[in-house]
Amino acid sequence: MNGARERLAHIGLRWRLAGWVAVVVLACTGVTFAAVYRSTGSQLRGQVDRALSAQAASLTHNLDEARARTPQQVANAASHYIDSQPFSASSTLLFATVPGVGTSSNRRELFSDAARDVDDSPAQRLREQALGRRVIAAGRGYSTLPAPELRDLRLLKEVVSVPGVGGVTIGVAQALAPVAHAQGSVASAFILGGALALVAGLLAAYLIGTRVSRPLRRMASVAAAVDAGDLHPRIGDTGARAGEVRVLAEAFDHMLDRLTDAFAGQRAFVADASHELRTPLTIIRGQLEVLAAQRDPSGEEVRRVERLVQGEIGRISRLIDDLLLLAKSEQTQFLRVEAIALPRYVEELWAGVTLLADRDFELGDVPDGVLAADPDRLAQALRNLLANAIAHTVEGSGLVRLRAESTALGEIAFLVEDDGPGIPPADRERVFDRFNRVDAARDRASGGAGLGLAIVRAIVDAHGGSVTAQTSPAGGACIRLVLPRFVAAPARAGDRARLQPGDTVTTSSRA
Repeated sequence: MNGARERLAHIGLRWRLAGWVAVVVLACTGVTFAAVYRSTGSQLRGQVDRALSAQAASLTHNLDEARARTPQQVANAASHYIDSQPFSASSTLLFATVPGVGTSSNRRELFSDAARDVDDSPAQRLREQALGRRVIAAGRGYSTLPAPELRDLRLLKEVVSVPGVGGVTIGVAQALAPVAHAQGSVASAFILGGALALVAGLLAAYLIGTRVSRPLRRMASVAAAVDAGDLHPRIGDTGARAGEVRVLAEAFDHMLDRLTDAFAGQRAFVADASHELRTPLTIIRGQLEVLAAQRDPSGEEVRRVERLVQGEIGRISRLIDDLLLLAKSEQTQFLRVEAIALPRYVEELWAGVTLLADRDFELGDVPDGVLAADPDRLAQALRNLLANAIAHTVEGSGLVRLRAESTALGEIAFLVEDDGPGIPPADRERVFDRFNRVDAARDRASGGAGLGLAIVRAIVDAHGGSVTAQTSPAGGACIRLVLPRFVAAPARAGDRARLQPGDTVTTSSRA
């Protein structure tokens, strides 16, 4: 079914492209033909009009040169000139009408019934009579008269004033058959050229459509395989020179890579979460079975099982809370951003952390300013980092340090340092993965589920910041948490209570 749909889409793309090319070729050819056809006709008619004007001027000049003074002399002079210009389908029709004498013409049959050839058919005579009447009835100036045999007739009539005679009407006409033949040749050439251009355009469009649709067919087949559950196929090199198709193929492959990683991460996440939940549930089940196997368990045994069950239930609750937090971190309303006065905020947070364990706690310099962040989520991230540092340091003498520094880019960097075993360089990126434990000694009894640093990264990513693992100057681990949108307060003279760079606040708390 998918293959048939793909073939139909492929055929439709090629023929749709060919159809649009055909429409464009026909439209362009039609517009060009109309422009050339009209331009050719206009230019040739202009040449005809100029020729008629020259002939009329020549006839007028001949009448002036004859110096005729009577109507008969004018008629004789006009006839002498007109008879020297015989008429044919490609030549000029000349006539001159002298008042009181008549009309002289190189085609007398148009103006006199007696001059018509006896061999002419009645229909031809009727056509000649009609054309003669139209020529006589035409007004002064240029006009176009219908004459089917001559493909219309272009006529120029003028009235020439002759002394002693009055107004003599002269006419010059020329058949438009050459113009029609020229336009017909243009039409024939365009029909032939348009047909060849249309065939070439269709063939080119079909070939281009085939080439363009080839990577699209590959994409369709890969998409069908992905839809069936196989995430491994890739489009790869499309072999197309078009940058858009190549970019689309690369984006498609990149999307599939992201989907593959996401599904793999989801499967790993579900497997790890199932494993983490299965262990405490197994412990609870085993302890309850041990308790149920005893006919009369002692109170001490019941309290022992209760303590174990309560501990595992608490572990499950914390794991579920952490999983819910990680799920919420991908939502748009995960943060409630407020303006945080940084020194006071850090001091209050630090005061609560120092009561958690017996360590050598040091609070370093904290720049004065305002940070736009979610105070609850930021506190959770910093507490997770400090708890991680506490877990990796020696009780009593282990160093746990928190300090902050501003950057020129409007950011604030929190640094949590310790003097513990540190993080190997190969694991400094992996420590922020879910359910990851670098220290094998941190089993479930002494540590968590490996979600603490993953929660830190989720919170930092939601703020648009970054978190990295480094080496502490004290030899242990240093986690650098950077957040944007920090505005440093201007320095105030005489503020002696403020911490200066390099100053530290050292506290010791024994849990």
